[in-house]
Amino acid sequence: MVQKILMICLGNICRSPIAEVVMVETLNKAKVQNVVVDSAAIGPWHVGNRADPRAISTLQQHGLQCTHIVRQIRKEDFNEFDYIFGMDEDNMKELNRLKPSKAKAELLLLGDFGLEKKNRIIEDPYYERGAEGFETAYQQCVVACAAFMKERLQK
Repeated sequence: MVQKILMICLGNICRSPIAEVVMVETLNKAKVQNVVVDSAAIGPWHVGNRADPRAISTLQQHGLQCTHIVRQIRKEDFNEFDYIFGMDEDNMKELNRLKPSKAKAELLLLGDFGLEKKNRIIEDPYYERGAEGFETAYQQCVVACAAFMKERLQK
């Protein structure tokens, strides 16, 4: 059975594409199969574009590639995906608002897996100068994706 994971952030150019690439890499390294990973935005601002160059650069510094094209979350995603992850509490509020009743997706805060409570919010680095916030988000995703995989996907 294929399980599907969707990573969500506000614009799908910073945190969620990083989380998508990190989750794919985590699953590949652990040889976990039959899991599909994607990412999407809550808002429409960047649809059709690529991730922020700082996100792409951060991933490249870790030997990873990001070819994702931004898309916005759709109502159907709530039934097509098993797990939908938000990066912060605002994402989670909006996902809960958008989720149709009886949808199958489980809505989760990515940082609730493996990160200390004080560091569980993956902050949006978009408005920061430089790439430091992108590296922080990357490191949080590495820990959280591995913890989620061990807790929910490896049996």
